[in-house]
Amino acid sequence: MEFDLPDEAELLRRTVRDFAEGEIAPVAEELDRTKTFPTEIVRQMGALGWMGIPFPEEVGGAGGTSLQYAVAVEELTRVDSSVAITMCAHTSLGTQPIYLFGSERQKADLLPALCAGEKLGAFGLTEPEAGSDAGNTRTRATLDGDVWTINGAKQFITNAGTEISGHVAITARTGDDEISNLVVENGTPGYEQGEPYRKMGWNASDTRPLTFSDCAVPEENLLGPRGAGFKQFLHILDIGRIGVAAMGVGLAQGALDQALAYAKERRAFGQPISKFQAIQAKLADVATEIEAARLLTYKAAWLKDQERPFTLTAAQAKLKTGRLAVRAAEEAVQIHGGYGYIEEYPVCRFYRDAKILTIGEGTDEVQQMVIARALGA
Repeated sequence: MEFDLPDEAELLRRTVRDFAEGEIAPVAEELDRTKTFPTEIVRQMGALGWMGIPFPEEVGGAGGTSLQYAVAVEELTRVDSSVAITMCAHTSLGTQPIYLFGSERQKADLLPALCAGEKLGAFGLTEPEAGSDAGNTRTRATLDGDVWTINGAKQFITNAGTEISGHVAITARTGDDEISNLVVENGTPGYEQGEPYRKMGWNASDTRPLTFSDCAVPEENLLGPRGAGFKQFLHILDIGRIGVAAMGVGLAQGALDQALAYAKERRAFGQPISKFQAIQAKLADVATEIEAARLLTYKAAWLKDQERPFTLTAAQAKLKTGRLAVRAAEEAVQIHGGYGYIEEYPVCRFYRDAKILTIGEGTDEVQQMVIARALGA
């Protein structure tokens, strides 16, 4: 067994870390406070090839691996979750459906700009009546001649309403017992993006509801075969869990880094608080959990790269890392004491950002269901 990262992945880790610390960290607090979408940072990442890491060069991607992608997501989240989820949702949810299920025309039209970070992709699955019960889609698409007419609503959608948003791939009921996926490009009449949500965290990412009112798109905007939408989005969610698991590892690592640095500087009773056994126990426990969670996440990415079944491992990684991120952020705040409750300290933002990792991309309860079924329960 080889536990060292491949040279390409290690080089990417160092490069992304330098970028995150040099370009993102100085503005992360302001972006969060002002709820400003980091357009220029996203464009920079696109120019560096990071918005299309796991896609082949022939379609405009960087020709990287799922493991490299997970490493990049982890390093971004170590500094700021809003930037990380922007790349993560764009890659796993916005671009993957086009790459995996799109026609040659759809790939040629959309993938180059997506992989270059010139356009952002979004995925419209969740609805008011369809969250964990994703198959309960109520959005409808009716085919008349060579035109699909879409009516319905989506909620909690990431990347759909920015100035560089390009398309959303949505699930829609195309028959009584039939779900299909359709590509709807920004600017299509009848497709509107609502106002951004006021959120607990991820304040610099774009999250909003979408509505479709007699929204007409060409028949050729169907993504893959008609009626294959349910199977398609389950596969997309499996892939997406690798990225979200990497986010959990990255946030936990960032919280630990901040907590350790603070504990070595903060003095009480005549010595740094890092010398107290109670603080050391917190740091040691979180560090150990991070190491285990990172290996599980990397294994999920490795299995996908090996074209082996990864559904179970991805769900386990997502379940483990989401819970760990919440715990690590909470312990980091506790170690900071009163300062941990002050917005100028990153751990305050980390604490707010962590909770969604137990909800988004499938709740913990859904992960438990996926894992139990994979075990044969």
